[in-house]
Amino acid sequence: MPKISIWFIRTSLIYLLLGFSAGGLLLFQKGVNLEPGIWLLLPLHIEWMFIGWIFQLAMGVAFWILPRFPKPPIRGKETSAILSYFLLNTGMLLIFVDNLLQLNGILSFFGRISEALAVLCFAIHAWPRVRAFSDQQLA
Repeated sequence: MPKISIWFIRTSLIYLLLGFSAGGLLLFQKGVNLEPGIWLLLPLHIEWMFIGWIFQLAMGVAFWILPRFPKPPIRGKETSAILSYFLLNTGMLLIFVDNLLQLNGILSFFGRISEALAVLCFAIHAWPRVRAFSDQQLA
């Protein structure tokens, strides 16, 4: 498995742990009503589970499993996929800091832009690797 796939998947598992923990705290709060401020974790819970876990896991598996080119470089230019990894996690960090410090969404805006650029970079990397089955040569 390529290193960038390993990083995508390992990071997604960290976000699964964070999102699962935040969801557990939210459920505990719903039943016990311990601290109302816990509900501020709801947007982070959604972000960590959807973007951090599911989306990042899908990107890691897609990088690994999409068809390879017959000649080196085997998976194409990996720089845009690596940039995608850093942009996605930087965006999530900006959204986390914005939620933590309650900065009225200014960092979240830049975080969303960073996440959108991450998707664009990953699409640029993956686009040449997606082709019809009849176009592929069986090894």
